Amino acid sequence: MSTIALEMALNIAIVAVSLALLPCGWRLIFGPHSVDRVLAVDTLYINAVALIVLLGIRLDTPMLFEAALLVAMLGFASTVAMARYLTRGDVIE
Repeated sequence: MSTIALEMALNIAIVAVSLALLPCGWRLIFGPHSVDRVLAVDTLYINAVALIVLLGIRLDTPMLFEAALLVAMLGFASTVAMARYLTRGDVIE
């Protein structure tokens, strides 16, 4: 019985996170300012990490957890680089 509940909860969570990607994509495309776009990219990669982790649990494969870690590290670095570029005009001093 608990396996069925876990599968149902995972399916609902996957759908919810997938639906959360839509407003972020909208803000990324139609954001009025560049800061809005940076925040949309930041939220998109966080949602992508959550989706990869949920799929890793659902498919029972440890490889997706490593992929989620890589996406999280690259997302953090890209957000810092974009924010620094917007505030200072360059990424590397």
